[in-house]
Amino acid sequence: MLTTLLKGKLHMAAVTQAELWYDGSCAIDQDLVELAGLREFEQIDIYNVSNGERFTTYVILAERGSGTISMNGAAARRVQKGDRVIIAAYGQFTDAEAQVYKPKLVYLNEDNSVERSTNTIPVQVA
Repeated sequence: MLTTLLKGKLHMAAVTQAELWYDGSCAIDQDLVELAGLREFEQIDIYNVSNGERFTTYVILAERGSGTISMNGAAARRVQKGDRVIIAAYGQFTDAEAQVYKPKLVYLNEDNSVERSTNTIPVQVA
């Protein structure tokens, strides 16, 4: 049996573009793709913190160091430039792999520069 776990995420990324007439996808700065352990053409879920929309698309690469987060095609209808989004990818792991796996969590500032990177989330307290 396999367990699906969070593989990596870009937390609070700011949408820099919404291109309706471009191949459907999400263009992400190559540096951010690598930091979060994502891959070109990998399926990702987008959680729009600004409006509550949730949708699935895939990664395409944007210029390295650009800070680009561009929702393209139909995904462009789910965002506005400046919206803050969480971009998450999941993987399937055996029980042994799941015991030792740590996700790549990248927290971003409003300009999509990296605030911090970690592999744990603190326990939520009441």
